[in-house]
Amino acid sequence: MGEWINRQRRVLGTGFSFLVFGLGGLALGGVVFPLVRLTVSDGPRRHAVSREILRHAFRFFIELMRRVGVLSYELVGFERLERRGLLILANHPSLIDTLFVLAFVRGCNCVVNAALSRNPFTLGAVRSAGYLTSDSGVAVIAECIAALEQGGNVLIFPEGTRTPLSGEIKLRRGAANIAIRGRRDITPVIVHCSPRTLTKGEKWWHVPSRKAEYVLEVRDDIAVSPFLAGSREPAIAVRQLTAHLQQYFSTEARADAVA
Repeated sequence: MGEWINRQRRVLGTGFSFLVFGLGGLALGGVVFPLVRLTVSDGPRRHAVSREILRHAFRFFIELMRRVGVLSYELVGFERLERRGLLILANHPSLIDTLFVLAFVRGCNCVVNAALSRNPFTLGAVRSAGYLTSDSGVAVIAECIAALEQGGNVLIFPEGTRTPLSGEIKLRRGAANIAIRGRRDITPVIVHCSPRTLTKGEKWWHVPSRKAEYVLEVRDDIAVSPFLAGSREPAIAVRQLTAHLQQYFSTEARADAVA
């Protein structure tokens, strides 16, 4: 009986948290970010201000979920993300992985699903923060490289969608293209979530048997120079780097799927 009551509390806590998130998104998009656009005319400065607002908003949301007993979390090595010009790649086991990184990395840009730029709860944030959208094709590669060269950090989930419960992932080549063509080392972030929750196709009220525990670990940089050695064509280097990254992230994803 106690376990059932605890689970229902987490269902209510999850619902309440997402209600707050939705209302907050509408308030930010309808009031806060229009004020930012009116008062900050410089585009890059407006993006920076908006990202800082979102960083605090996402930290509030994560802390809310922690306080209502939905999740706990641990950050490992996040001081390494205080460097500038980082190409940050992360696996994507859960819906809220993006929020964790953006909440604890100052001024981070992000490549987001194009649908978020049309969703009424998120479009204001995406546009005001200047987040890049995945529907811009090859243009997003150039945009990411330009952002990195200007000293910005860029977060990408190279799967393009959440990891399935099986742990089998398939990476897209966009992230490797940015790393190879921009000659930029990769800073990997491994997201562990146990038990798995908020996965692809899973309803928010399908909470796990116990509180979800998130561990986000910043690993050592992955150098791209070995993939650029010799006279390799960029396209070949991109394929080889993508295969390496897929093996790298798949190892962690399968381990979590078994756990």
